[in-house]
Amino acid sequence: MITPMEIQTKKFDKSVMGGYNKQDVDDFMEYILEDYEQLYKQSLCAEQEIKALKEQLETYKAMEDTMKNSLIVAQQTAENLQKTATEKADVIVKEAQAQAKDIIDSANKNIEKSQSELSKMQHTMDIYKCQAISMLNAQIGNLQKFETDVK
Repeated sequence: MITPMEIQTKKFDKSVMGGYNKQDVDDFMEYILEDYEQLYKQSLCAEQEIKALKEQLETYKAMEDTMKNSLIVAQQTAENLQKTATEKADVIVKEAQAQAKDIIDSANKNIEKSQSELSKMQHTMDIYKCQAISMLNAQIGNLQKFETDVK
């Protein structure tokens, strides 16, 4: 490939009439034309490749934007799911606490009822015991009187 320096330093032979040798100039022009043609074709190929790469880059940028948007939507969805799960968990905990309170209140009422019934039974037992002791004392008194009467 010809360099700019070769073009600049090229010397042509002089012809008989004081001008440059036509054949030398034509040969050099043909040589430059071949190099220029090659460079032009390379330039066209490079431009087409650059255009294709730009289109591919735009495609990748669009894909990147789509992925970013998808990621944002996924993050928002995850945050919403987490928020919903937390709210549901709070509701479940509150319901469980309310049920536990109801169970404890019911158990306390049952305990109070059982204690009241136990107290009544103890009172009834004390009355029965007193009556039994009174009856036994009366029987003992009757036996002692009978024994004294029999003697």
